[in-house]
Amino acid sequence: MMTFHLATLSTFGILVVCDFNNPRYYDFDVGPLLENDRILISYTKCFLDKGPCTPDAKEFKRDIPEVLRTSCGKCTDKQKEIIRQVIGAVMIRHPKSWMQLLDKYDPEKKYFDDFNKFIAEE
Repeated sequence: MMTFHLATLSTFGILVVCDFNNPRYYDFDVGPLLENDRILISYTKCFLDKGPCTPDAKEFKRDIPEVLRTSCGKCTDKQKEIIRQVIGAVMIRHPKSWMQLLDKYDPEKKYFDDFNKFIAEE
């Protein structure tokens, strides 16, 4: 198991996630985000207000504060899996962007520890 300095987001959560009751996201294909760094960077820029947002990224961005605050407490198992994958990819491949996301969405690091534990869970 990797020890992540993985805290908050992503999800980004990532991050990532979505309107928790929106069935549109139950089948969200995370593959392109993980396989194509250009897409991952695009989502990250959207979340940081440094670039345009796709419709999916815009919806995800809207839910970042809730996901972070509750460590994805309202997420389905599938959504939790997606957030962990995407946040992990951002943390490993783009650590500076990850730190910027943390600074933006959790500037006081209130949720850092709990979110970090959530990300590290299997």
